Amino acid sequence: MTEPSHASAPPWQYPEYQPGEEVALFIPCYIDQFFPQIGQATARLLAKQGVPVVFPDQQTCCGQPAFNSGYWEEARRVIGHFCEVFAPYRYIVCPSGSCTAMCRVFFGQVDPSPQIAGVGRRVFELTEFLVEVLHVSDTGATFPHKVTMHSGCHGRRELGILQQPLALLKNVRDMTYCELPNVEECCGFGGTFSVKMPGTSIAMGRTKVENIVKSGAEVVSSVDISCLMHVGGILRRDPATRHIRTMHIAELLVAGWEQR
Repeated sequence: MTEPSHASAPPWQYPEYQPGEEVALFIPCYIDQFFPQIGQATARLLAKQGVPVVFPDQQTCCGQPAFNSGYWEEARRVIGHFCEVFAPYRYIVCPSGSCTAMCRVFFGQVDPSPQIAGVGRRVFELTEFLVEVLHVSDTGATFPHKVTMHSGCHGRRELGILQQPLALLKNVRDMTYCELPNVEECCGFGGTFSVKMPGTSIAMGRTKVENIVKSGAEVVSSVDISCLMHVGGILRRDPATRHIRTMHIAELLVAGWEQR
């Protein structure tokens, strides 16, 4: 399962992490409100690599919902606050390809200044940071299940993220990786798209679920819990697919630590 690099993938060399450098954790709104265990797993993953993790408690949203809906002035205020909060940090790590893409790619469209675009370029998606910056591809996880991976559009198309989560998953002990047919297809979530066009969104989600079933997986993982919320809802509503679980990759990459 390969896909060519996209023009929007980072055109720079990834920076070299210096031992002891603090890393700021950016936790997206929906993780903070609904899936706090993902943020906790992210902090554990970084701490295990000896990375000092800080959580700036004044952080809020990255502005993506307003930006994607065309409310750029409202988004600009939210983005400005984000950049004030995270300005002191060289590395900002986020367990979401979607929110990372918003920061790194689209902050610059709102304001190309170093105070805004410059901060956005220092945001890294979690698996990207582990593999490309820390050079870690094995987290020591053990997960004896069949797993497939949904590759979210923002991470893959805007950031060029595909091989990084795959490398981490394929080093999980006792796990069987199942290829997902048509991995490049959108799941249909798209944030406000799923609200404004629910019929199309659900139809796309059902196609994604059909491919998950074809993969033979017991668990579908992703770097984006937003996509998994959509897919998981469709899985749970059908008795034939209710047994298939969704699991953010951060949770999977800490699985089995207590038994080791």
